[in-house]
Amino acid sequence: MSSSFLSKDQHQLMETILVQLLRLSWIAATLPILIASIPIPKLNFLRQILLLFAKRGKIMHPSSSSQKFTVPQRFFLHFYVVASIWTMFLLVATWVYAYRMVPLVVEPLSFPTLTSFLTGGSTIRTCSAELRNGYVAWQGVFMLLLMEAHVLRRLFESIYVFNYSPSARMHIVGYFTGLFFYIAAPLSLCGDSALEVFDCLANLVTEFIVRGKNQMPLPEIDFWLVLNPLTRLGWKHWVAAAVFSWGWIHQYRCHKILGSLRDSRHADEYVIPHGDWFEIVSSPHYLAEIVIYASFVVATGGSNLTIWLLFAFVVANLAFAAVETHSWYRRKFEDYPSRRFAIIPFIL
Repeated sequence: MSSSFLSKDQHQLMETILVQLLRLSWIAATLPILIASIPIPKLNFLRQILLLFAKRGKIMHPSSSSQKFTVPQRFFLHFYVVASIWTMFLLVATWVYAYRMVPLVVEPLSFPTLTSFLTGGSTIRTCSAELRNGYVAWQGVFMLLLMEAHVLRRLFESIYVFNYSPSARMHIVGYFTGLFFYIAAPLSLCGDSALEVFDCLANLVTEFIVRGKNQMPLPEIDFWLVLNPLTRLGWKHWVAAAVFSWGWIHQYRCHKILGSLRDSRHADEYVIPHGDWFEIVSSPHYLAEIVIYASFVVATGGSNLTIWLLFAFVVANLAFAAVETHSWYRRKFEDYPSRRFAIIPFIL
């Protein structure tokens, strides 16, 4: 692999800065929501501000004086276009980096070390830095694969499942928050190796520019080496895949239910949704989203603080919105099922 543009110390400093910025971003985004959720009268102004930014669709009244600061809710499509392209870029780049570094650290006699690394073996703490970086990179590939499956499905739903009402709006602050989220979230999943990945790509681009297309060596791709580390994932990764699939499937079902209601109703008429997790909570698609992001915590064994903070933001943000949606349902429908919770069964 080509040499880095930065010294080792510079690399470590830049990596630390990137990780800390991501963590501070999630903390800064989560704290106002947590504070606004405290039932203290003096904090009502903060709660009203956040509700204004969070309102969309059914809970944003068309006559609201803030209409000039809103965009159509169909702009949700932009989130998933950006997310699918950005996540795919990170996925391919991280996969290329992981593939290129594996031959440097994996000799025939040392491959079991990588295997034990991926299965949570005791060599994790004692292996070389290169092997540790390889493990982190392949774990990032795994999580980005899940993320890409998630955002591609959301992109499909935005085009073919949801039929947003022309009057459905969302606040422009919420719109830009969504764009930020779908840029920062995939980056958080591979943040521990992001600088090495970008450095690898920079080296490849520089080599291409200097040598030219005709002088570039043809890459020798061993597809078994490309896929083998993913086939040797440890128990926590398989559990994470199962948790992700559980949330992924139920979110799709709940979105199909919401989409069918929008197809069948007249104009802006709203009805009570039924089926799947709607029987237990008012916002099951939010609950499924929480389950999906919980799978990333499971995939890292709960050892990555950045992903914990990402998960905390997802829980706080969706719980805050779900409580407001639940209140709206109960005000709108006198016969709304009393046994339903807002988002977390038997808790909230």
